Amino acid sequence: MDDMYRDYILDHYKNPRNSGDLPGATNTYHDTNPLCGDEITMALLIEDDKVKDVRFKGRGCAISQASASILTEEIKGKSLDEVKAIDRQHVLENLGIPISPARTKCALLGLKTVKGAAWGLSEWPGDANTAGIASGKE
Repeated sequence: MDDMYRDYILDHYKNPRNSGDLPGATNTYHDTNPLCGDEITMALLIEDDKVKDVRFKGRGCAISQASASILTEEIKGKSLDEVKAIDRQHVLENLGIPISPARTKCALLGLKTVKGAAWGLSEWPGDANTAGIASGKE
């Protein structure tokens, strides 16, 4: 069973969904994982309190990039409240394989950037290392 999920992760890594720029994005958020150098910028187009469109740009390991790709597929069309309610356990379960403690930050970087954009944050509360960009175009 793990092989099927590994193939799923590799497919999202090699063929990321919703990757690239999002002209007209209403909210964006960028963050990095300082431990490994992974980075993701998440851009949302929000209309009527729903995610009308989403794109991400990033670089890093297969786990961080696949997790962001999977998450973008899931949030398109959802309300901001639904997006804000997604938790770490949900993201880890979506990956379908055990994630070591050292790789957890990689797996959750996409969630952090989605939530930063959904909340319209300019930086993550209590995180001095965050370089966030929110509520505007990059």
